[in-house]
Amino acid sequence: MRDHSANIAVIQETPTSTYRAETNTLNSLRAFAFEALSLADPVQKVSRLIANESSDIELTTSTADTAGLVPGRPSRPLLVPPRELKHRSMASTEGRATLIHAIAHIEFNAINLALDIAWRFPQTPLEFANDWLTVAREEALHFSLLREHLKSMGYDYGDFPAHNGLWEMAEKTEGDLLARLALVPRTLEARGLDVSPAMRDKLAQAGDRRAAEILDVILRDEIGHVAIGNKWFRFYCAERALDPVVAFEQLSAAFDAPLPRPPFNVDARLKAGFVPEEIEWLVLKAGKSERR
Repeated sequence: MRDHSANIAVIQETPTSTYRAETNTLNSLRAFAFEALSLADPVQKVSRLIANESSDIELTTSTADTAGLVPGRPSRPLLVPPRELKHRSMASTEGRATLIHAIAHIEFNAINLALDIAWRFPQTPLEFANDWLTVAREEALHFSLLREHLKSMGYDYGDFPAHNGLWEMAEKTEGDLLARLALVPRTLEARGLDVSPAMRDKLAQAGDRRAAEILDVILRDEIGHVAIGNKWFRFYCAERALDPVVAFEQLSAAFDAPLPRPPFNVDARLKAGFVPEEIEWLVLKAGKSERR
């Protein structure tokens, strides 16, 4: 159990627990992940995860053949290229709601990303699926907190357009587990560690204390999520006798990953399991890209 004493009491959380790995087979955990991933309704998806139910179904060949139908997602929000998203002032309720909606969309995608990696790669240990289902459940809690706050402002998830950048990288890496670990949790989701403090401060300065409190919770949990990505990336690098730093650089180039951009939340990245050599690589790479 984490120490919640630093968090404001208005944010209610269900204690994190595993998906009873000791009573489930890997196949049943993967089936549970696929079932939740396939749900299009955000309320149903989140409820299924927060209920912390074990799966009573088995993943079959026919289920795996329907992979093209996932992830389940609602008809709204409208997905558009990032350049078409408007930046609104934090001085207005609508402007703050737009930012909170964008974060909620990231969390919804993060639910699907965790579920997808849990079911998609069959040659993984039980602990792997259990780790990512626990991540999916925490992402579901984050989405619920953000959606509740959005509704208190007179809006709901789906009211503003969003982009699909996170899921596009999942599609690019669907056939390569090491690439998925390198480029989703260790690149795109780790980027959230860098940008979260500034977003939190922006909302706090605009007077939205509740949103700032929620982002404090999200940042704390996301450090753990990225740490899980680091843990399994290093596990599979060791299994293949690869240097993690070299492998990461090669995979970033091979899959055309986004270039790192400062500022970097070095403290959060170190807590999440990045080593100083990896931080130095990020800074060096970012410096080279800025000089182009």
